[in-house]
Amino acid sequence: MKIEEIESFITKVPDFPKPGILFYDVSTLFFSKEAFASSLDHFEKLFTEFKFDTIAAIDARGFIFGSALAYKLKLGMMMIRKKNKLPGKKISFEYDLEYGKDILEININVENKKLLLIDDLLATGGTANAAVKLIEKAGGNVSCFGSLIELSFLNGRNKLSVPVRTLIKY
Repeated sequence: MKIEEIESFITKVPDFPKPGILFYDVSTLFFSKEAFASSLDHFEKLFTEFKFDTIAAIDARGFIFGSALAYKLKLGMMMIRKKNKLPGKKISFEYDLEYGKDILEININVENKKLLLIDDLLATGGTANAAVKLIEKAGGNVSCFGSLIELSFLNGRNKLSVPVRTLIKY
């Protein structure tokens, strides 16, 4: 399936979660076994130039792509979650949002690991950048950030210090 066909499975929801926002709902893509499988095939090709031994996925839709891609590539996967969602000893990273702050956490030892960081969407780059910094703080190295969708007009990739690869750009 071509990327243009995969894109047709993404539902655009106006004024969600608030007026003026156009939400790109990937749940309809996940529902199509052909579109979901094809997106993973395209992801696999997209990252062949990078060396990594583990997938890191960002809460929450990134978990779906990350776990499926980890299975496909026969790699392990770690979750990057919002504060207080992981048990045990954690490493945290606080970052700025447009109106306030948020915290990301991991509870896995990533020292000396090379990771492919995955999420469903790259918008302003704040969360992706915080995830990269969290991994670096924990002693890991992000080889590449990948997402299904990139909102290019928000210039999120400019916040990232790692290569960025996306399948669909708006």
